[in-house]
Amino acid sequence: MSLDEIVKTLATDGMLVKRPVLVGEDIVLVGFKEDEWEEVLK
Repeated sequence: MSLDEIVKTLATDGMLVKRPVLVGEDIVLVGFKEDEWEEVLK
């Protein structure tokens, strides 16, 4: 997806914001656990 498509999708489906998914090379985070996200995004 392009950045514009991602923004449009997030803007139209609020559940995606409440249930985020982060996919990286060595990690997948589902849902929002502030401590986990803070550690990964440092």
